[in-house]
Amino acid sequence: MMERRAFIAGVALGLVAAPITAGAQPRGKTWRVGFLAGGARPPDGFPPLPLRQALQELGYVEPQNVVYLGRWAEAKQDRLPGLAAELVGLKVDVIVTVGGPASAAAKKATSSIPIVLAQVGNADGIGLIESLARPGGNVTGITDVSDELSAKRLEILTEAVPKAARIAVLWNADDRGMTLRYREVEKAAQTLRVTVQPLGVREPNDFDAAFSAMTAHRPDALFLVTDALTLLNRKRVIDFAAAHRIPAMYEFSVL
Repeated sequence: MMERRAFIAGVALGLVAAPITAGAQPRGKTWRVGFLAGGARPPDGFPPLPLRQALQELGYVEPQNVVYLGRWAEAKQDRLPGLAAELVGLKVDVIVTVGGPASAAAKKATSSIPIVLAQVGNADGIGLIESLARPGGNVTGITDVSDELSAKRLEILTEAVPKAARIAVLWNADDRGMTLRYREVEKAAQTLRVTVQPLGVREPNDFDAAFSAMTAHRPDALFLVTDALTLLNRKRVIDFAAAHRIPAMYEFSVL
């Protein structure tokens, strides 16, 4: 049991690439790390390098005593339950998940395999864990409070574009965490006395409808809520905003 706990702790530490000195590892065991994300499969087909590097520093080296089994939904969230079931069927020792929908799919697929969250907004607010202090069940990992920052981001946007009266908000309406961020923007807009133009998307094809809506009713600014779906389609959003000279607020510098 202690070996398993040490390994799960190593996975969690790997998510933040903690500089920990490798210690003695159990002999003869090859750990199977499942990885589930809603975004695009990387060219090398492996989970993020910081995770693998941190686990290697802890003594887990592929293929000697660890193997990685990755699954990516390519922004098609309806694929996530099946991909999660695949990982469970492969009898992985742990599932590392990226994003709220992937985490929810993994949690629904298993109540016994440990799940380590990454890049999940408000995990307690969307029901993935019982609380931050006591996650409960088989779920642990990293969450953020970006929903609480959304109001501040909107405030900064209105300061940067003081004449903005209508602000379009583009977000993944199928991601409960991203919807919580949208709700915070909506509440802040009332205080700031600006109108929100809601543009919820659920799949890549929905972006064209969002662009058409902004063309028909041009917003004074655009607020993009970032998740796997909007990140994969970020170039389309950036190009549209630039072509129509719409000031935009993005949550991360990668955009």
